[in-house]
Amino acid sequence: MSERMHLRGSRSRNETEEESERSSESLSCPECDGHVVNDEEHGESVCSACGLVVEADSVDRGPEWRAFDSREKDEKSRVGAPTTNTMHDKGLSTNIDWRDKDAYGRSLGARQRQKMQRLRKWNERFRTRDSKERNLKQALGEIDRMSSALGLPDNVRETASVIYRRALDEDLLPGRSIEGVSTSCVYAAARMAGVPRSLDEIADVSRVEKAEIARTYRYVVRELKLEVKPADPEQYVPRFASDLDLSEESEMRAKSLLKNAKEKGVHSGKSPVGLAAAAVYAAALLTNEKTTQAAVSEVADISEVTIRNRYHELLEAEDGLVA
Repeated sequence: MSERMHLRGSRSRNETEEESERSSESLSCPECDGHVVNDEEHGESVCSACGLVVEADSVDRGPEWRAFDSREKDEKSRVGAPTTNTMHDKGLSTNIDWRDKDAYGRSLGARQRQKMQRLRKWNERFRTRDSKERNLKQALGEIDRMSSALGLPDNVRETASVIYRRALDEDLLPGRSIEGVSTSCVYAAARMAGVPRSLDEIADVSRVEKAEIARTYRYVVRELKLEVKPADPEQYVPRFASDLDLSEESEMRAKSLLKNAKEKGVHSGKSPVGLAAAAVYAAALLTNEKTTQAAVSEVADISEVTIRNRYHELLEAEDGLVA
């Protein structure tokens, strides 16, 4: 047994030595022992000292096509999109085009159309084989629809999709609607990404009531142990200022008012959306920019009474200013 192992070990050492000798030979010129370099343009390995072509017709591992801009590169590339959690199958399944045309744009015959219709039907059935996949497909469609309506970026959609997948895997859905859980996932993901939306804004694009969204959100955050920090009023300011076409000076002034309010403890127990809206309105007045409480109310989706109340509190908290 020991002799066999010894023979095996010596054989593997000999093979390793032979491979290293081959690799060292391939790096040197057989004529003058010069250094061999790869000429990728001509597909050759050439000696840098004497010019001997050591190897010709090397394999080009790049694409056979050329592209001169990013659009042309995307059109010619045959590589699929990266996997994503925003699709129930992560984008790995096959899609059969609904148009009955071949690769050259010509219409298919009657038998071919029938065949393609049958393939589409079975492809759709295989993509959602069980109730879990059907549930996921419907929920991710809702998340995408609401994110588009709210103008949320792709990273928020991805996070919301991951949260919903976790909720589904941990069996949190029984007794709750798919729309309610998917809406709460969007709300949580937006807050986690630092681009929060108010519950009223979320409820406007959702198919469920505001009370159900709040209840489901608290349940999902508690069960999944999500680290969602309280919404900062300053995170709402850039969006409100942009929608009202206010200057950067007004935006910075609004943030300054909110920072001072937090130092004085005025923000405690108050809606961050109402504070942000009032700060934007106060900053616009202080920088002599024209805006109204009605305009701010419409943008922030909050009542004018709330803006007036918070506005006075912010100015009272600001040193040297009297409401």
